[in-house]
Amino acid sequence: MRSQIKPLAVKNRLSGNPKGPLKYKMTAQLGPSMGSVELDCADPKSIRAMVALMDMQAVLGGAASHWGGPSALAEIWSALHSFCFYLSKQNNKIWHEMFHLINDAGHCENGLYALKANYGMADLTLNDLKSFRSIKSKLTGHGESHLFPEGVYLSNGPLGSSLPQAQGLAFAEKLSGDNRMTFATISDGACMEGEAKESLAAIPGLAQKGELAPFVMIISDNNTKLSGRITDAFSMQETFKGLESLGWKVISLENGNDLQASLEAIQKSYEWASSHPEQPVALWAKTVKGYGVKATAESSSGGHGFPLKSPDQLESFLNEIYGGAEVPPEFKEWTNDLIQQNQLSTGESKSDSVEKTEKIQIGVSQALIKKVNQGLPVVSVSSDLAGSTGTAGFQKACEPHGIDIGVAESNMVSMAAGLSKQGYIPVVDTFSQFGVTKGALPLLMANLSDAPIIAIYSHAGFQDAADGASHQALTYFAMTASVPNTNVYSLSCSEEAESLVSQAIDEFAQARQQGLTPKSSIFFLGRENFPLKYIENAQYDLKKSLVVADTCGDFTKSVTVATNGPLVVQGLKAVEQLRDQGVGVLLVNVSNVNQLDSETFKSCLQKTAGFLVTVEDHQVVGGMGSLLSHGLAREGIEFKLKSLGVNGGFGQSAYLAEELYQKHGLDAQSISQAVLNLLNN
Repeated sequence: MRSQIKPLAVKNRLSGNPKGPLKYKMTAQLGPSMGSVELDCADPKSIRAMVALMDMQAVLGGAASHWGGPSALAEIWSALHSFCFYLSKQNNKIWHEMFHLINDAGHCENGLYALKANYGMADLTLNDLKSFRSIKSKLTGHGESHLFPEGVYLSNGPLGSSLPQAQGLAFAEKLSGDNRMTFATISDGACMEGEAKESLAAIPGLAQKGELAPFVMIISDNNTKLSGRITDAFSMQETFKGLESLGWKVISLENGNDLQASLEAIQKSYEWASSHPEQPVALWAKTVKGYGVKATAESSSGGHGFPLKSPDQLESFLNEIYGGAEVPPEFKEWTNDLIQQNQLSTGESKSDSVEKTEKIQIGVSQALIKKVNQGLPVVSVSSDLAGSTGTAGFQKACEPHGIDIGVAESNMVSMAAGLSKQGYIPVVDTFSQFGVTKGALPLLMANLSDAPIIAIYSHAGFQDAADGASHQALTYFAMTASVPNTNVYSLSCSEEAESLVSQAIDEFAQARQQGLTPKSSIFFLGRENFPLKYIENAQYDLKKSLVVADTCGDFTKSVTVATNGPLVVQGLKAVEQLRDQGVGVLLVNVSNVNQLDSETFKSCLQKTAGFLVTVEDHQVVGGMGSLLSHGLAREGIEFKLKSLGVNGGFGQSAYLAEELYQKHGLDAQSISQAVLNLLNN
């Protein structure tokens, strides 16, 4: 038996036991072994109603939001919290002195915010929920302990990340001798992730050796992921059936949307784990994603995002949630406030000369379709996000050329390497944050195996504004630009995307035809809409940076501004601001991030007396500015530099990326000020 080790003292900043009674409640009864006590539980209908209202608030602000996942877990989480609070009170302890309650169910944190507001925990009120996902709120799209430590113990977001961290908590509890019980909730989609599957084996394996404190894993099994049913890729049922052979005590909950059944299953799980710490419990709960509203429960994605576009639809939505019972008046009042807010925003005058915009993803899809039509063996391997990254249109148009392998980014990249080795041109896609983290080692091994890939990684930088820090890739260049045999690009518009992705596929095919190993190409792009193009008749080149604005000839003072991706828009606004202040700008789109175009920059810097400002929604350390300035210095090109980027730290949720650009000094005004400061110093 391992000897105990005393840890350093770390203050637990979670809020204590609920101070007051539940505002919206219903009751459920403990089993005979606990005296058949009747417990007050958070009314699951109220959780769903508050989630719907929070989501609608976020949608009006311009952010995406999620309904399906938290609606599936409302009964289970209501029962779990009521059970833990009751036992803590019985033992005269604060709840987190007895339990760890960890969430690894994606896009479900809003359900926990609603539940906590019902209890008044962490001083949350109904009014606090109204700023959900806004830049003013600590209630981010996914639970983040750096912003809300009184409500979140382990940050979550990338699926499958918190279960192995919870494994670490249980090991620490055993090592210290405190032996708190860990309850970790995870979705069936998250169980597809590699790190989650490692924990499915490690937790029972360590427990059998007496290395873990009591552990209960709650699986929300609703056969649903973002793009549809999990069985569209492959079934997870055999995996869950195999948990028992791995060493788990499997307790089945056939109706996880029944409060009484959920409480009974949680009590049973607690009692087993308490008396058998050497065998962790897997509470396998069948749930319905989107439960409470027929249309979302029956939809292919379980109402993953929030299905309503207008608050005018909220009244009937809430009425269905409450099933004929009276909707609380404060929820009705919130609905009316949202309707008025929407009327005010839609009633504002809009310019008749709105510039046409579209998602960069459209250009990606067009490039892939074009290359297949030209006879090239392009195969798209997706991991549940094709609808967000731009490859869904390609997969629909060229059906035999696409496959979704589930919520498994690492597996996606490695599978693509196998396709590459056999003569295909594999294209993988996911959000940037998942591609550069979960896909990092597989990318390295793909290149080491002479099996290059093409990657489409969307939602780069702060472009995944609403989901918060866990989804915001702020180190994406640093994590990929130094990988051998890999070219990294940042796309700024759909026209550029179509051209550069097409060129990369052509170069890949040509290298294979010549018996050479192609290079991997990674294309980063944003989420929001952007202009179709920035200049007429642009000549895009994989190896060249592109000058998209030049006002130097009009002024005696001028500066070269280097940027890329979504910040080209901010750069162009800054050009106009500086024009009004008598300063010229050469704005350069550095789409070729790790391939120095010394010829273009030597020419630009000669025109601007060596003044250079770099701008990116990336950490300053290791970003495009670092690569560019280091490359120029190695070429012996002289310049005076100011770099704008993220100066350490994480992002947070916001309705729109521009709010984060402003906060971190990356918007047009900040660029203009940086130019003026450089000229005046």
